Amino acid sequence: MNTVITRFPPSPTGYLHIGGARTALFNWLYAKKTKGKFILRIEDTDSIRSTKKSTQAIFDSLKWLGIDWDEGPYFQTQRYDIYQKYIKKLVNNGHAYYCQCSHEQVNAMRKKAKAQGQRPMYNGKCRRKNLENAKDMVVRFKTPETGVTIVEDAVKGTTLFQNKEMDDFIIQRGDNTPTYNLAVVVDDITMGINTIIRGDDHLINTPKQILLYKAFGNNLPLFAHVPMVLGHDKSRLSKRHGAMSVTEYRNMGYLPDAMINYLVRLGWSFGDQEFFTRQDLIKKFSLKNIGKSPSMFDKDKLTAEMAQSALFYFQEQVQYDEKIAKKFLIPKNLEILKKSGDFIENLNEFTKENLEHGFKNIMEETNLKFGKIAQPVRVALTGKTTSPGIFEMILILGKEKTIKRIYQAMEHIKLS
Repeated sequence: MNTVITRFPPSPTGYLHIGGARTALFNWLYAKKTKGKFILRIEDTDSIRSTKKSTQAIFDSLKWLGIDWDEGPYFQTQRYDIYQKYIKKLVNNGHAYYCQCSHEQVNAMRKKAKAQGQRPMYNGKCRRKNLENAKDMVVRFKTPETGVTIVEDAVKGTTLFQNKEMDDFIIQRGDNTPTYNLAVVVDDITMGINTIIRGDDHLINTPKQILLYKAFGNNLPLFAHVPMVLGHDKSRLSKRHGAMSVTEYRNMGYLPDAMINYLVRLGWSFGDQEFFTRQDLIKKFSLKNIGKSPSMFDKDKLTAEMAQSALFYFQEQVQYDEKIAKKFLIPKNLEILKKSGDFIENLNEFTKENLEHGFKNIMEETNLKFGKIAQPVRVALTGKTTSPGIFEMILILGKEKTIKRIYQAMEHIKLS
């Protein structure tokens, strides 16, 4: 099987919000799960609304969430030559044509069709004229006049679109810039994207994109259209529902792992499990567990989860879950805890890199995998088996509190 390649293509016309962050997370998780690649692409062709500030905010948001990319960022505004090449290919092979109809003429066609009870669309006036390129002309794709376009979707199943209900859509504007559907397909083809996970508001674009893939002679990617995130009143999510940009949640002190855990639960589930570590998510994430119904954003629930997941940071005495303690705080794990506590206590520089190096040494000494070492330590520090990343957590707790909790756990084992 080919390497899975996913992508996240935000438009830098504003900050990264909940819905976009969830889309990025789903693509990132699927790439990690399948040992594939995750590509970041900035769709900045809206020159009026796209800003450097919004672009940087997208980068900052993804980095704060811990969503890294294997390739990119690519910028569509730097790829116009590529789009031109592909548009000419469609014109030359008869799949597209130049159109001289003005906006006023097209609007008149649509108005007339609507008055006659027909679908308001371009009537194909220039379709068979074989016009040469001239100033202000657009390029239209020659949509099949009969038949259906079938969308096979990993989440929504099969959807049929009647070709006669799609007009000959524009792929290049009069100023020679590509339209969204053309640019997206060319980008995905040239970047090798073979898995597209996105919001189901994009489903309406998919039949047009499938026709473009076929006209270029390319295989179709796997499509997975994810139901939208809605507000509590089931309308499209907005600030009035309490939704904010990702950077605002960061600035308010939310933990990135708490946000990741909340985002993934907006439309994805794994049995009754509520809390996941990143490694948990990478191991368990699959497209088949994405729900078919819209998810409801609940800011109050997010704040409750954050408080609950962060409680251990502020407790003087860790409260061990009884079942978890019986499984992990046991005599055979005393050596692991002692080695962990001793090396942390002897660290001259309390850094993530040194923590990673120390745990790697313990793995080599004990011939145990990381999870067998990290989980007893996690329980010692939090009383639970789920938490933020262990290195980040230890750094936040601080050296003194971390050592104290590890030794308390060892005493708990000896007294049990």
